[in-house]
Amino acid sequence: MTVRVLVADDQEIVRTGLAMILDAQPGIEVAGQAADGRRAVELARRLRPDVCLFDIRMPGLDGIEATRLLAGPGVQDPLAVVVITTFDLDEYVYAALRAGARGFLLKNAGAELLAQAVHAAAAGDALIAPSITARLLETFARTGPASPPVRPIETLTDREEQILVTVASGLTNTEIADQLHISLSTVKSHIASLMAKLGARNRVEIAMWAYETNRVPFTGRRDDPRGRR
Repeated sequence: MTVRVLVADDQEIVRTGLAMILDAQPGIEVAGQAADGRRAVELARRLRPDVCLFDIRMPGLDGIEATRLLAGPGVQDPLAVVVITTFDLDEYVYAALRAGARGFLLKNAGAELLAQAVHAAAAGDALIAPSITARLLETFARTGPASPPVRPIETLTDREEQILVTVASGLTNTEIADQLHISLSTVKSHIASLMAKLGARNRVEIAMWAYETNRVPFTGRRDDPRGRR
């Protein structure tokens, strides 16, 4: 199944380059391009792509606000948005995720990681650049959530608690399956259950909740080459 992507970036050379990279990936097709946030929102609502790839800094309407309009809390039938930027700044990441983004990448991520993020978003998962995942979530938790953490509608099972910690550590579904010695379908089932119990829209929100409720300890380590602690 082909994943249709809308690319929005105000720099033509970057926008064209991203479109060429994505069109060259198996199972991905660029459905449209936009040079600013307002045009991106307009095209997204008309074309209904599987994934929107938005730059943060755009004239008129930036990528954060465009994401909020298409995927934010209260949006019916939200679209999957991946935010991409040159700037590795925590405040951008927080804003993007709170606006409803399913992924956050730097523009130097490379074709493989870009394709992974697009496919993950289309599948309902989320991917954040590994170099910033753990730092982002720990710092987010340290500064405190915008509101008190939600209470699960049902108590989490022991296995769900295990899955919760692995998701917060930045592991993919395949890595979780390997680590816990369970099937990929079982991992997906547990994550779906976690989302339902926590009212989370994606695995990023699951991970945030894990840090907000101190399910994941602060280690302060930064020596993992993949950005995990």
